[in-house]
Amino acid sequence: MSLERAVKAKIAGKRNPQMDKEAQEWIEAILGEKFPGGVLYEDHMKDGQVLCKLINTLTPNAVPKVNNSGGQFKMMENINNFQKAIKDFGVPDLDVFQTVDLWEKKDIAQVTNTIFALGRACYKHPEFKGPYLGPKPADECKRDFTEEQLKAGQTVIGLQAGTNKGATQSGQNLGAGRKILLGK
Repeated sequence: MSLERAVKAKIAGKRNPQMDKEAQEWIEAILGEKFPGGVLYEDHMKDGQVLCKLINTLTPNAVPKVNNSGGQFKMMENINNFQKAIKDFGVPDLDVFQTVDLWEKKDIAQVTNTIFALGRACYKHPEFKGPYLGPKPADECKRDFTEEQLKAGQTVIGLQAGTNKGATQSGQNLGAGRKILLGK
């Protein structure tokens, strides 16, 4: 098997049809319109217009100009504008797919992960009333300790460090012992 086919097979193996379906249903719920029947999820989003419409629904005028016609560079510009807008919306940089992942269908699983990251970012916007996609991110759990509590903790040896009670090397055997035969 060639390296290229092995890489493609690995990327295709990461794809989860259930997650694709959930992401598509969430986009349809936000936009209030269904994807056309018989068209693949990734093919409907390929030109970036649906994605731009999605972010403009979440944040009005996030992408001021959506290209409806033009060459492939105009359509890829839609995808780039969507990526910039979702970063501004609060999606971490590492969760954003690359343009070729969608345009050339290199890694549709990453595109779906980006949509899930956008769904999680919606939880951080109190003006957004739903529907949500994916689990709610955990909030910070800040703890305040007094100076006395911090000093008391310095004298305790945690059990994670283990114990040295009865520590010996007895019974430790790495492989067979070396045999020296004299006189043969």
